[in-house]
Amino acid sequence: MGERKTLGPRIATWIPYAWLIIFFLAPFLIVFKISLSEPTLAVPPYAPVFESLADIWVKIGALSFANYTWLAEDALYIKAYGSSLWIAFVSTILAFLIGYPIAYGMARAPRGLRPILLMMVILPFWTSFLIRVYAWIGILKPEGLLNQFLFFVGVIDQPLTIINTNIAVYIGIVYSYLPFMVLPLYASLERMDETLLEAAADLGSTPLKTFWQVTFPLSLPGVFAGALLVFIPAVGEFVIPDLLGGSETLMIGRTLWNEFFFNRDWPVASAVAIVLLALLVVPIVIFQNAQARMRETR
Repeated sequence: MGERKTLGPRIATWIPYAWLIIFFLAPFLIVFKISLSEPTLAVPPYAPVFESLADIWVKIGALSFANYTWLAEDALYIKAYGSSLWIAFVSTILAFLIGYPIAYGMARAPRGLRPILLMMVILPFWTSFLIRVYAWIGILKPEGLLNQFLFFVGVIDQPLTIINTNIAVYIGIVYSYLPFMVLPLYASLERMDETLLEAAADLGSTPLKTFWQVTFPLSLPGVFAGALLVFIPAVGEFVIPDLLGGSETLMIGRTLWNEFFFNRDWPVASAVAIVLLALLVVPIVIFQNAQARMRETR
């Protein structure tokens, strides 16, 4: 009877580990294996260094990291990584600046109104992501709705060139991932103890000072979570730069697509994916360390 009681929690613990092994670790190892291969005119278009993962211990001395060396020496890939990180960083900052007031307003709204506001934030997810991005083409193009409105109110004399620029990419990313910033922030702000704000006011603190010394520090877990949820997918974004960005918009997701489907250089493309994953692990580790420090201070 005791063994049955301990078996249930063990199975519940094994399930997420099994999920990670099957859907994360195994694909990662397959892609890593391809990244060590050489491109050939075959199907699939690469010559594996070893036939199975078990051979890695036998042929470990023959493994070649030439594809990774190629990435470090080619300015195109370095620029693509740098551009992707910068665009994702700026988009995350913009999403935070827009999303925090929205989440704060939702958390301070009457309780009966909060579910409606929450539904309005989630509502865009009910529409296809691709359709929503295509809609921005109709809004931002020279004869689109935005320019027509600005012409109507007399703000401009000639159409603005927004489509096929980095500005359009920023708009698309912030619009698409804004809910991922708002929801964690709302969760942190909504469960905050309002008696702390009342205590600060009783002690003579101004509303602005109370916000920076009480509200904002308590919402930092939501800030970190929202920043990660926006930054990580934005780095590898492909659809938005491809549809809204121009030829000068260089992001690693687009470069990865070109290597796989146009150049058919699967080993280099796999190396690009592995390096991208390694770059994304850094903010996750930083977030976990920040969370651990916050728990220790509490």
